[in-house]
Amino acid sequence: MTLREKEAEIEEEFSLYDDWTDKYEYIIELGRALPAFDGASRNEEHLIKGCQSQVWLNASYNGTLLHFDADSDAQIPKGIVALLLRVLNDERPEVVVEADLSFIDRIGLKEHLSPTRANGLVSMIKQMKFYALSYLPKDGKEH
Repeated sequence: MTLREKEAEIEEEFSLYDDWTDKYEYIIELGRALPAFDGASRNEEHLIKGCQSQVWLNASYNGTLLHFDADSDAQIPKGIVALLLRVLNDERPEVVVEADLSFIDRIGLKEHLSPTRANGLVSMIKQMKFYALSYLPKDGKEH
């Protein structure tokens, strides 16, 4: 599934809900469905700076695809990072770097977040793209 197809799927799911109370419930459900996070990665190194809550993000690279694992100590941020993982997980690093993630605006997420949560969302995206940049092939050679 392409990045755009994943975004369209999320947009369609969000369109099923009439109000933001229901959309937040859906976001919380997405967070609850995240796979278990490695307890050893719950450390300062994996903590995303700029989030009001604690959000941990880890990335691994198999030579082709970038895989993310994440967790949070709060329900809404955990759901938000789950949304990002749905779109960016198991993609090539260059796809992650170039992703515009405009689905976030199309579903109205940013405008319905508090300023601190919106900053946290931006920090999550920056960290995911930072990981992707670090795995981009150097001089045309795989990492």
